[in-house]
Amino acid sequence: MRMWLRQHLFAIRGALPRPGRGFGSFAFNVLVVAIALALPFAGLTVLENMRPVSAQLAVEPEISVFMGVETPRARATALAAEIQQVLASNGSTALMEFVPRENALNALKARSGIGEAVTTLGNNPLPDGYVLKLAGFDNAQDAGRVDQIAVQLKALPGVDYVQVDSAWVKRLSALLNVLRLALLLLAATLGVVVVAVVFNTVRLQVMTQREEIEVSRLVGATDGFICRPFYYAGALLGLAAGALALGAVALGLRPLNAAIAEFARLYASEFQLVPLGAFLTVSLLLLSAVLGLCGAMLSVRRHLGRAA
Repeated sequence: MRMWLRQHLFAIRGALPRPGRGFGSFAFNVLVVAIALALPFAGLTVLENMRPVSAQLAVEPEISVFMGVETPRARATALAAEIQQVLASNGSTALMEFVPRENALNALKARSGIGEAVTTLGNNPLPDGYVLKLAGFDNAQDAGRVDQIAVQLKALPGVDYVQVDSAWVKRLSALLNVLRLALLLLAATLGVVVVAVVFNTVRLQVMTQREEIEVSRLVGATDGFICRPFYYAGALLGLAAGALALGAVALGLRPLNAAIAEFARLYASEFQLVPLGAFLTVSLLLLSAVLGLCGAMLSVRRHLGRAA
């Protein structure tokens, strides 16, 4: 066990950059990889901040049910029980409000600039209706079930028109899904870039240390002993680049939040972008290190034999 730890500590010391021994090249490669990682990290930060907002927007979608103008009041009021049955069959509940046609007409007259025009109509052209504030929707994707409820309500006797106001919520959900897919494709592409940069960096190290590798083999060093410092160097490069990218994204949120605050005040909101949580931060750092390790392993396996 001690020998195993000693070998790995020796490999880690060999992987650490030193001033005057490729430190400038290592720092430049860290910067290049960090720039590539910063784009998907920033996109993930924005999506993580938007996810709870989209969920809250879809908590209470509304449905307006309008009766036919000729539908008797008794039939309109009796429809409440049938609406409750439709909601129950779809596993949802709602805060239901019956709006008599007289109340709807008075509300329309109360609007500035419309009252006189409504008075000239004579008879009340508005129907009785219900306003349903649905509950039981946990996220924006669940809002798709509202259409199914609306179709069943439209089929009830005496119902003339059903209006659903959750279409914009579903558009937001669809937009977020598109952004997630675009972010995934961007992350995969830039992940290949990270592996390529580490691959080339380790290749140069192998070529530079060719003579040391030959001497090590002559004195009996195994391939594992020779490869281990290069593996650690690749993982360290990826880890340092991931930390730099996360730091850059966190610093970039400050000026961005200043601009968002001005926009949010117009909607009486205090929305701000916050950095990623501890779990996601650690996960991204580990992912960066794994990408660096993969690039180093591919490079060493390809070029170590040539260095012999």
